[in-house]
Amino acid sequence: MGNTDKLMNQIFDLKFTSKSLQRQSRKCEKEEKAEKLKVKKAIEKGNMDGARIYAENAIRKRSEQMNYLRLASRLDAVVARLDTQAKMTTITKSMTNIVKSLESSLATGCNLQKMSETMDSFEKQFVNMEVADDYGLEVSVGLPQAAGHTIPTATEEKVDEDDLSRRLAELKARG
Repeated sequence: MGNTDKLMNQIFDLKFTSKSLQRQSRKCEKEEKAEKLKVKKAIEKGNMDGARIYAENAIRKRSEQMNYLRLASRLDAVVARLDTQAKMTTITKSMTNIVKSLESSLATGCNLQKMSETMDSFEKQFVNMEVADDYGLEVSVGLPQAAGHTIPTATEEKVDEDDLSRRLAELKARG
């Protein structure tokens, strides 16, 4: 979890920096408005040289404001990418554990109830992956292909084997 914590700290620092840049932008906007008022007053007094200087200051403040906004926007984009990466790393780790559990269940032929619980957990993660796909997030998880193992039947189990087989077939079709 050290890498995840480090990534979350970087995300926090970048968000903080972005907010700071946005504050600087608002400050420049206020200073620009103040310089425009000075331009207006200088023109009313007939001070054209002073008005020109104030106008140059207003233009410079406007440029600073736009630069701060551009940089804040770029930082926000980086934060969004890093946040997505952190979430996908978590989902990938979770799915890896689920796949390992499924493989061990298939290899040992353990009871159907445990396998059903594992499949339910896998389906939840798969739904999360579909949501990520709906939002245009690229996910590259190297899931192993499910082997064609037969599931042993146990008469004491209350789980409907046909339902479990159907869900497994759906998962194979999705993969």
